[in-house]
Amino acid sequence: MTYLPAGLPAPVTEADKLDQPYWEGTRQGKLMVQRCGACGTWQWGPEWLCHECHSFDMKWVEVEGRGTIYSWTRCWHPVHPALKGFGPYVAVVVELPHAGKIRMLGNLIGDPQQKVEIGSAVTAVFEPHDDAKTPYTLVHWQRV
Repeated sequence: MTYLPAGLPAPVTEADKLDQPYWEGTRQGKLMVQRCGACGTWQWGPEWLCHECHSFDMKWVEVEGRGTIYSWTRCWHPVHPALKGFGPYVAVVVELPHAGKIRMLGNLIGDPQQKVEIGSAVTAVFEPHDDAKTPYTLVHWQRV
């Protein structure tokens, strides 16, 4: 079962392949982010160099798929034709305290009218799309 309706475009790795380790990780049920090999700074989204020390020694590491809701919004307007009639849905910004407090955006699965509180604990949920022309996996969030 999938959370999102059929017909949405599949995410693709950027032409420079910088985000490829993230998408490969999702296929294995792993949440991958970057960490600087020189100074240890965590960062998201993917970049070629560290925002802190400007080193090019960026590593991809697996992090635990748990965090807290930093911000959220209930979305009513469909941003793609496949989402017509799907709304509302809840989008969250999740802070990963064990990974330098980096923040990731995703959908909060469950009742679209659920009460959402800043600071609520969430865990990553991996939604595979194995039947797609090029299989992919999305990361959503679910309250603990």
